[in-house]
Amino acid sequence: MPETELPLATRCYVEGEARERALTSLGSLLDNDIGELDVTHTLELRDDGFPLVELSGPDARAAANVLREQWGEATPPASGEVGVGTLESWDEEAVLLDAGERVRVGRDSLGLGPGDPGEIRTRYGLVQHVPLRFVGGESPRLADAERDRLYDWTRGEGRVNVNSATRAEVRATVNRAGHARDIVTVERLGLLEQSIVCKPETDPPGLLASIGEYLPSELLCVVP
Repeated sequence: MPETELPLATRCYVEGEARERALTSLGSLLDNDIGELDVTHTLELRDDGFPLVELSGPDARAAANVLREQWGEATPPASGEVGVGTLESWDEEAVLLDAGERVRVGRDSLGLGPGDPGEIRTRYGLVQHVPLRFVGGESPRLADAERDRLYDWTRGEGRVNVNSATRAEVRATVNRAGHARDIVTVERLGLLEQSIVCKPETDPPGLLASIGEYLPSELLCVVP
């Protein structure tokens, strides 16, 4: 029996060959994260789309801590504790996160400025399924560190956020569209959620329009 089971707070929601590629990519990332520890791991996908990592060996607990820090755990946190949930849906009053259970964060608990949750989502480039940190309790709120990260995005050089694609797939798409020199990097937000960081002279909406035809994804700009 595994010594530790850890559901990672990032979802795999694509099908067919795309799912196989995503899980292969995740396996490689896990090897990078915990490969130097004395632990063996197996990976499976739960029915709700959250990857479940089974860890065994002398360093199983340490490995779980590393993965928890890197990916978050798809388990609702205790009141006052920080957890990670993936963005599932939104309406005029709240966003709904999936942290193994549904967590509703009201518009007044987002702390991201004016507008309803849909407008806020668009302004900060929050593509569906992106992992977000929140504080658990009777009235969940977005975590301070998450608010700071999102505000920093709006003070940067601009971004194009993407879902339904691995980091390698997004990088290949940027290259295919001829924009390798127009970006700084592709940041991994989750297994299938990425953020293309633009150079100062790159127009995020223009980049989105250019690469959009190559990606069966939701794409949203963050424009400083």
